[in-house]
Amino acid sequence: MARRIKVLIVDDSASVRQTLTDILKGDPEIEVMAAAADPFAAARRLQEETPDVITLDVEMPRMDGITFLRKLMAQHPIPVVMCSSLTEEGSETLLQALEAGAVDVIVKPRLDTRQQLIEATMRIRDVIKAAAQARLRHRPAAMRSLPERKLTADAVMPPPRPLGAMARTTEMVVCMGASTGGTESLREVLEALPADAPGIVIVQHMPEKFTAAFARRLDTLCTVTVKEAENGDAILRGRVLIAPGNHHTLVQRSGARYHVAVKDGPLVSRHRPSVDVLFRSAAQYVGGNGMGILMTGMGDDGARGLHEMRQAGAVTLAQDEASCVVFGMPREAIALGAAQRVVPLSAIAGEIMRSARNWGREASA
Repeated sequence: MARRIKVLIVDDSASVRQTLTDILKGDPEIEVMAAAADPFAAARRLQEETPDVITLDVEMPRMDGITFLRKLMAQHPIPVVMCSSLTEEGSETLLQALEAGAVDVIVKPRLDTRQQLIEATMRIRDVIKAAAQARLRHRPAAMRSLPERKLTADAVMPPPRPLGAMARTTEMVVCMGASTGGTESLREVLEALPADAPGIVIVQHMPEKFTAAFARRLDTLCTVTVKEAENGDAILRGRVLIAPGNHHTLVQRSGARYHVAVKDGPLVSRHRPSVDVLFRSAAQYVGGNGMGILMTGMGDDGARGLHEMRQAGAVTLAQDEASCVVFGMPREAIALGAAQRVVPLSAIAGEIMRSARNWGREASA
């Protein structure tokens, strides 16, 4: 049997420590090494044993989570998943944590209904498993029996119909998907894009509330305009739309123009928003006017959708293993034959602009 993933839980709330322990212990691939009430107790435990992953609360007595994270990354880098309440105020702090080296974010579980319990359990376990595989990029009980359904994009929209070549339109649309490690990777790509970059729609697996703060942060750093997608938003040159957490985001077409639809729906490929849902909508409504890019992350969300985009005539890319924090989603897409090219993170912005120029020449021919 493979060695289980050892997790150290750091949270000042006894109830949160117990809930996380119960959720993680219910997975045979995970072992809760210990639970600590603050960073000082965690540091003492780290002197005895090294975990594979640490879950870290943001607000704690004696030392806050961000300070502890920075000390940890400087002295003894370990994959860290930040655990936070679902608030707009806390989301800004969480972005600081991701910039400081945390690999992902989970929301403190609120188990008001059975469906919330199922979704929180799947999300937390998946994030821990992804974090255990992460390559850190250095910078300055009842729950055992829960069903773990894995739906496909069919649950939100029907499969693409075989269509002839879609006519060229006045705009090209780029769709991107990422998960673990994606926040900083996306920042690197978007910062390198000029103001006349084609319209972009992104699914980054993040909890509800945090995507708005993520979009605001990117908007202050990038030449392109970045915002959290709202239902009906137009996809325009120089604009980047980030799918809101806990909602699926689809591309739709009205005449020669494109806009997004933001919808509720079940988890698809264990996620909401799902990259597969975004990519399938692009295959149906954008066709050969599109470009699909699948980036770092664990699992297979986006692989099938990228394949559908390629079959519909879009340009398709996957991020290479060397530059991924977790080479899961791109690997699955490559195995399916969904990616026309495999490129490093540093080349993605250039590929977007090169494809846009080629597309423009063909559209005007």
